[in-house]
Amino acid sequence: MTIDYARSALIIVDVQNDFCPGGALGVESGDDVILPLNRLSFKFAENGGRVIATQDWHPRGHISFETWPEHCVMGSRGAEFHEKLDLKPVNLIIRKGFRPELDSYSAFFENDRKTSTGLAGFLKSLSIDQVLIGGLATDYCVLYTALDAATLGLKTIVLKDAVRGVGIPEGSIEKALKQLEEAGVLLIDSADIR
Repeated sequence: MTIDYARSALIIVDVQNDFCPGGALGVESGDDVILPLNRLSFKFAENGGRVIATQDWHPRGHISFETWPEHCVMGSRGAEFHEKLDLKPVNLIIRKGFRPELDSYSAFFENDRKTSTGLAGFLKSLSIDQVLIGGLATDYCVLYTALDAATLGLKTIVLKDAVRGVGIPEGSIEKALKQLEEAGVLLIDSADIR
């Protein structure tokens, strides 16, 4: 698949220590997303595309800790990007979930579906109309980021080889992939990007 890099952005979702194996909320094989994302981010940088990374950034006592184990506490090692994720090509880091009473899955909006992270405005200001999404986790932050991107009218691609899911509850990954297809999101491998 040929893409127009000047009008495209790669969104790397939450590749943080706490979401990788050994982390507080580790996704099985979560670190397998790093190699394809690093390759693609350099391809974007070399061809004038933009690379955005998101980071869960929770205060202590955050509302999400009622549902999930405590994770990605601001300033902690768990909140840091995985050491193998190369941040050199990254143009923008979006920190989300820092409001104590408001959780945040999507790179575009907090979970109240109203509070913007500013990402949509950033992309619009650069005339970007297509996003490619990889990272963690397929059935939560990747899913909501992709659904919001599609709703905002962006051509949206999820990179199948560069995402991994939590799988809680059972069947959530399959359900997420079905939701993405129904929303018109394209699911392809990063190797198919030219």
